[in-house]
Parts: sequence; C-alpha cells; structure tokens
Amino acid sequence: EVLNTPIPLDDPLEWKDSKTYLERLKEARKNTGQACAVLSCKTTIKDIDIVVSAVDFKFIGGSIASAEGENILHAVSTAINEKCSYLFMPCSGGMRMQENQFSLQALPKTTIAVQMVKDARLPYVVILTNPTSGGVSASFGMLGDIQIAEPKAKCGFAGARVIEQTIGETLPEGFQTAEYIKNHGGIDLVVSRKDLRDTIATLLSILLKKNKSEV
Repeated sequence: EVLNTPIPLDDPLEWKDSKTYLERLKEARKNTGQACAVLSCKTTIKDIDIVVSAVDFKFIGGSIASAEGENILHAVSTAINEKCSYLFMPCSGGMRMQENQFSLQALPKTTIAVQMVKDARLPYVVILTNPTSGGVSASFGMLGDIQIAEPKAKCGFAGARVIEQTIGETLPEGFQTAEYIKNHGGIDLVVSRKDLRDTIATLLSILLKKNKSEV
C-alpha cells in the first residue's frame, strides 16, 4: 500500500542553473513515475507488518529535499500509529542544492522522526545501497538499530578524492565500501539483495519479541 503525501511548493527559491529546477522535477517525475525521490509503503515481510521507504537514485541523484522529508515523516508517523517497524533504504547523493536551506531542514526533521520510532520501541532498520552519501549518511541514514549494507556499496559523507585532497594522504584500498566500513565497526551486516528478505524477517522477529517482553 503506497503512502502518498502532499507535495510542498516545488520551487521555493525559483532556482535555475543550466535548467530550471521545475524542468528537472518534471523530467525526474516522468522518468521515475514518482512525485519525489522517496517511495514509501506499508507492506509485510513474512507476515510481519512493516513500513518501508526507498530512495530512487534516478530522481535527481536520490537527493533529499522538502518533499522527500515530508514523505519520510509521513512514513514514520504511519509506522508509529500502526505499531510497525520502519525500514529505510537510501540511495542518495545527499541533500538537494536547488532547495538549499529548505533541503537542509529535512535533516533535523527526519533525524527527530526516527528517534520517535525508537522511543515507541519499534525497530528502525537501514539498508545502505550504492551510493549513500552526503547529508543522508551524516544523519538518519546511519542511525538504524541495525545497519545493513549491500555488497560493495559505497557509503560515506564526502567523496574519496575530496578527502585525499583535504588530508593530503592516500586512502586505504576499499575505503568507503560496505566491507571496509563493517570491518571498522560502522555497520552490522553486509547482505546480498537475494538474502535481504530472510535476513530482515529474522532480525525483526527477534527485535519485536525482545521489545514486547521488556514492556
């Protein structure tokens, strides 16, 4: 069941670079069939009710702006109201420059929202896909009770080349890949897509049973 949310004002800053922002939004909506980069739904995984939000990179690089923030907030509210777990699957270059401060406002709003999921004693699970970067990785994208990543997924805040130029050092091989991050304690599991359904179901059944026994 797709969760639809009202779309805020499309172009609050009347942005234009090589194209107008309105043109970019029109193209992205046509290419993806979505109103914004985030698609949220309520579904079940092996009979476990869950609310899921997934980011489509084809929608302006999966960037997060005000509409995406509102979509995530609505998904979180649905999860809390219906006492479901919340699963977030980012695939993003970060926050959307065409909305500037309006985009950045989505960071604290979504971070507070996922804390509300935790306060309600509901699991918040994140599956990092390739790539997950920028403001998403610096906020709610790395706050899961369980952090999973797909094999070889690139995850980090800034690009490796930018970091090397900043610190003046050569980075280790595999830097910012899911496997490297797991080996250094940044995520919990690296799981292939074909195994995600079973893994998520197992984790949620454990977490939900544990939370219920402690109430």
